[in-house]
Amino acid sequence: MSQTKSLKDLKRPDLFQQKGCIAEEWVDAASGKTFDVYDPATLDKLATIPEMGREDTDKAIRAAHDAFQSYKKTTARQRARWLRKWSDLCHEHIDDLALILCLENGKTLTEAKGEVIYSASFLEWFSGEAERIHGEVVPSSNLNQRILTFKQPLGVAACLAPWNFPIAMITRKVGAALAAGCTTVWKPAGETPLSALAQAVLAQEAGFPKGSINVITTLNTVAEVGQALCESKLVRKLSFTGSTRVGQILASQCSHSLKKLSLELGGNSPFIVFDDAKLETAIEAAIAGKFRNSGQTCVTANRIFVQEGIYDKFTEALSQKIKTLKVGKGTEEGVVIGPLTHERAVEKAMTHINDAKKHGGQVILGGSPYKGEHKGYFLEPTIISGMSKEAITTREETFAPVVALYKFKTEEEVIDLANDCDVGLGSFVITESMPRMWRVAEALEVGMVGINVGVLSAAESPFGGVKGSGYGREGGRQGIEEYLTVKSMLINVTN
Repeated sequence: MSQTKSLKDLKRPDLFQQKGCIAEEWVDAASGKTFDVYDPATLDKLATIPEMGREDTDKAIRAAHDAFQSYKKTTARQRARWLRKWSDLCHEHIDDLALILCLENGKTLTEAKGEVIYSASFLEWFSGEAERIHGEVVPSSNLNQRILTFKQPLGVAACLAPWNFPIAMITRKVGAALAAGCTTVWKPAGETPLSALAQAVLAQEAGFPKGSINVITTLNTVAEVGQALCESKLVRKLSFTGSTRVGQILASQCSHSLKKLSLELGGNSPFIVFDDAKLETAIEAAIAGKFRNSGQTCVTANRIFVQEGIYDKFTEALSQKIKTLKVGKGTEEGVVIGPLTHERAVEKAMTHINDAKKHGGQVILGGSPYKGEHKGYFLEPTIISGMSKEAITTREETFAPVVALYKFKTEEEVIDLANDCDVGLGSFVITESMPRMWRVAEALEVGMVGINVGVLSAAESPFGGVKGSGYGREGGRQGIEEYLTVKSMLINVTN
């Protein structure tokens, strides 16, 4: 039976905001324009949000710049305390945050609660990293000099977050920026602004000073807002998670101001199952790697390569497991796969499925939009066997609950297949051979490798890719370095 949870069930209604935020003020767009946010499971309207543009963005940047003049002088310990308080507030209000996320994004309540915990882990992690920003003493070749370095915050940081993890991608970026001593301008995705706005409420409650946190909301004027952030000389750092195409545009627009960039862009993760893999481990990892957030993750298992000796057993076992996964609205009990977040996602998935069939793939499960009691953006969990290298899915992320199975013979062959793409974010290797783990992990042209696991993310682990997947790292001790600059000081010690 469906639960009847809605925004009316929020214990703290003030976490549901329908305005942007500039210098601690909840504001409408200067133009007066708005856009609507919808529940992707039911297509019901959730909220009406300001359609902010360049004028609003410039105000937010100026507020952040003015705040930076004092915020950069705060102690690391004080910034750490604010971050820990924010983390505690996330845990305290997990039910409300998860409900907002579930309704605007479509993921299940269970997954949404997991994301809230995951997002809070970045705030806790970077609260510790704030007090580990160390310089060094450098041995000098000149006996009359001493050399040392220290690190300082860059300035205003623009943080552009995607719709698939709208809470965690905000805290992963903003937590590092605030820990480093930067002030921030947030630009959440137009499909999912409510989670970011709720986080802004809690961040202010945690004690962050006026102007250190600003939120610009936009759906249709996103190019205008992005350009304003890129071209502003007051913005010294821009962090973006999204498609390679948009990342290239942002990098080009940032070139004139030469600001520091972190780009976590598209992936096409290979998931490689060798003959010696434990079948149970392989299935469990495949389910986690493929169906998390209904297949809408940047490191989703997009190309599943299975060695010929285990191919049939793996395919049958995976099919039986997927048949048990319930599809439906995220607030319904027992649902594992929710809707896709927008209509374009369903259209893209169907294009991939039809193209795979055209190139000889056999749909052995699913393959169509899901017809349930709700009218949202649902897709049947799908398995396509006998995938061809010529299929679109070989080159592009499907971003949907579609399993694409490729058969391979040798280790050398699958490494070549896995590396034959323009991006390199995540990857997965399922094997019981320790030597093979090392060989394949070293040979894959990616930023991250999961061995016998289906999830790659952790606050303490650096996240990022190579090639068309961008550059820079988020999370880990490397994450805070993206918001810092190194200053050298040379001292004359002669009398």
